Amino acid sequence: MTFEPIPAEVEALAKVAVDAAFKVHRELGPGLLESIYEVCLVYELSKRGVRAERQVELPVVYDGVQLDAGLRLDILVEDQLIIEVKAVEKIAPVHQAQVMTYLKLTNRRLGLLINFNVPLIKQGIKRVIL
Repeated sequence: MTFEPIPAEVEALAKVAVDAAFKVHRELGPGLLESIYEVCLVYELSKRGVRAERQVELPVVYDGVQLDAGLRLDILVEDQLIIEVKAVEKIAPVHQAQVMTYLKLTNRRLGLLINFNVPLIKQGIKRVIL
């Protein structure tokens, strides 16, 4: 089975997002609420000329019917990259599964799972690829 590579445009967005996350983490450090990191990351992305939306509604299609199940993407970058923001002691398999599900539901290929509650942000960034 062969997989198509992630488009260069999406990879470039991921690089900008990771750089922005480094800056937010350097400024704020660990220990805050996810919502604070989310707001600051969206702000940092906008400073870099990248369109990012917070808390994007994600309807669920069940039994052929589109339902509002209260599902929301933390951040959607340029309508192409999903970022799930965490501020937890440790990333759990369920967090990665959550991002994978978001990718499947939105028909996107790349997501970033970013945990800001780490001493070094590089330890808290995981790429999730569909």
